[in-house]
Amino acid sequence: MYEFIRDLKDIYTHSEPKPYIQTYTAISGILSDDMNYLRGRFCHSADLTVREIRLSGINAAVISIDNMIDKQVLAEGIMTPLMKYDFRDKIAEQCYNEIKYKVLYTADMVELGSYEEVEKQIMSGFAVIAIEGCKKMLGAGIQGYASRGISEPESDVVQRGSKEGFVESVRVNMSMLRRRIKNPSLYFETMVIGDVSRTEICICYLKGTASEEIVDELKRRLKSIDINTVLTSGYLVPFLEEKNDFSFFSGIGVSERPDTVCGKITEGRIAVLVDGVPSVLIVPYLFAEYFQTLDDYSNRAYFATFTRLLKYCAFFISMLLPGVYVALGTFDPEMFPTLMLNKIAGSIGATPLSLMSETILIQFVYEMMREAGLRMPQPLGYAVSIVGGLVVGDTAINAGLIGAPTLMVVAITSISSYVIPNLYAPSAILRLIFTFAGGFLGIWGIAIILCVVLVNICGKNSFGVPYTTPITPFSAVAMRDVIIRAGWKILSKKTAKVQNLPGADVK
Repeated sequence: MYEFIRDLKDIYTHSEPKPYIQTYTAISGILSDDMNYLRGRFCHSADLTVREIRLSGINAAVISIDNMIDKQVLAEGIMTPLMKYDFRDKIAEQCYNEIKYKVLYTADMVELGSYEEVEKQIMSGFAVIAIEGCKKMLGAGIQGYASRGISEPESDVVQRGSKEGFVESVRVNMSMLRRRIKNPSLYFETMVIGDVSRTEICICYLKGTASEEIVDELKRRLKSIDINTVLTSGYLVPFLEEKNDFSFFSGIGVSERPDTVCGKITEGRIAVLVDGVPSVLIVPYLFAEYFQTLDDYSNRAYFATFTRLLKYCAFFISMLLPGVYVALGTFDPEMFPTLMLNKIAGSIGATPLSLMSETILIQFVYEMMREAGLRMPQPLGYAVSIVGGLVVGDTAINAGLIGAPTLMVVAITSISSYVIPNLYAPSAILRLIFTFAGGFLGIWGIAIILCVVLVNICGKNSFGVPYTTPITPFSAVAMRDVIIRAGWKILSKKTAKVQNLPGADVK
């Protein structure tokens, strides 16, 4: 028991993360030793390909990973020129320089001086050339691994915008950002995170627009991440959040659209691209940005304002409606209109459960249906939706298990929660908390929990920027793109820092 408590203490005790220090082992220059070392590092894996050749009497080797390179480019662009060129009467260093400056014509070439660099490059789709007696190796980029084509993101759809979404290749994602912001100040910086996975991470921002303090802080947090594997961007989010942050809402934004990310970058934000992930992290991220979409800036200002107000209403409905319904039905039924009160009283009297238990039960059943629909194959997902509609619909009401008003309240709440998909997770949990508070404490419980949530949001920071900017601290100029959306003739005026970020300009 003592060991169990000690292990829990070690797991959950917060400690300062130690920066990851990469060690490098120099290349020996003896070809046989180098090849044996690399084969041992890869545990003699079947996909490690070592093609030994002779360059006019000098032993050499071409190292690559199978299915990570374009074999046709390897044969025609590397092997054929190497075998045809005359290296007679040249030492190892001369052969290396001849290959680098005269023989190969590939655009992407890197000089490698350590085994760790060689391992990284061949696992990134490079072919590495090693020469007997040379303590350097030459990497040529001939990537040819299969990747998904650019398509419209399924979870972030717009009506009047680009149909391109991020893909799994970080290099392709970088090119999509560069194509939209043709500015030499757009800066990319790569680093590797993960002791085992060695995942490539790229940060992107506009120099002179993004705050240097925020950029330095982001780099510090990324370099201090001590983790073995990074498979999704969600692995990094807890390390990028503020210390001792217990909020339901995240200060790290996520987007699958390059046009959205470019818009944030021009406002002074920083994008974090993760190799193998078709989405990008955005820092810092403010609460008001959850209610902004690209369609807001494609439509007329009056309609964009209407839809934005609709989103704010939908958020509060998805979070508060079940709790308020339970609180009024349990403690203050006289606040309902007379006709509605008769219906609600009749449904409560006809069902075996209390109003709070009934509401929570329907919410749990809905969440199970939603999860089943997401995880099951698509044909079975349709079956789940049909069965769920029958079970939680008319059949359950006729059987007297649930009441029609309660089902209607949960249905409206569920529809409202999908108006802002990025806020679904916090609203789902808060919805249950407000339901319990309304069932046990009434409308006063709702008020107390709501005050706690508002204080939590107002006290939250994202990389030193207040989370509720520009509402608190208030900025009259910035309010033209928060609750209402002003026209482009007003938004385009560069008169102030809209998001109140250091170095951030207006749209």
